[in-house]
Amino acid sequence: MSDDALLYDFDADTGIATLTLNRPRQKNALDMSMRVGLREAIYAIRHDRAVRALVLCGAGEDFCAGGDLRAMNVASAEDGRNRLDDLHGWVGMLLDLDRPVIGAVDGVAYGAGFSLALTADFVLATPRARFCMPFMKVGLVPDCGAFYTLPRVVGMARAKELVFTAREVGAQEAQQIGAVFEIVEPDALRVRAQRIAASLASASPVAFGLAKRALNQSLGADLRGMLELESAAQGIAFSTAFHQEAVQRFKDKTTPLFQWPSA
Repeated sequence: MSDDALLYDFDADTGIATLTLNRPRQKNALDMSMRVGLREAIYAIRHDRAVRALVLCGAGEDFCAGGDLRAMNVASAEDGRNRLDDLHGWVGMLLDLDRPVIGAVDGVAYGAGFSLALTADFVLATPRARFCMPFMKVGLVPDCGAFYTLPRVVGMARAKELVFTAREVGAQEAQQIGAVFEIVEPDALRVRAQRIAASLASASPVAFGLAKRALNQSLGADLRGMLELESAAQGIAFSTAFHQEAVQRFKDKTTPLFQWPSA
């Protein structure tokens, strides 16, 4: 599950998978090889329960410059729609992945690169990270799920501004508007991403998956529907061995199964 454009690594001891976009000379722009690799990798990760967490990163000093314009040979509206429809399968699968996803962003996260970062549960960024939805500059609209993720992450008014103006946002502003969780120095970025991934991988996989999918549904559901989902999810969580052991450890005042890593 790796080629020159996309690297896959799996640590069996921690359960952490890492996907590295690997076209540094092109700022990791998405070409067809990378798109196919992401589709295959995310499908495999979705069906591999040994994977407890996923880290997304880019090789070199950039995360992803978006789609490779030099590789976009779209002959018709149908061709353009099919091109995006091919993306939606793995983008939807990544957004719905019932395990932690950590995005480690250095340098540019433009266009589809910004969209890809938004699929993560936690986005870490270096001080030199730059985010942009530049689609208006080339007469296109956001893709890779950004119409869904961006308003949910930054709010509708801010999402409209970022899409309509196509302006660049630095790491600090991205953190202020909610698109970035932490700002980390470049030489510590991957270490911090792995540390957070390892911490979340130690949480109850059942509880985490249930909570993530409930949160993903919450903005499109009514109160009654969410209360019913909450009841069903909690019933399942109560029945897990993880919960039973966690309660016993609490009673015994021993080390918890799950702990959030300090900075």
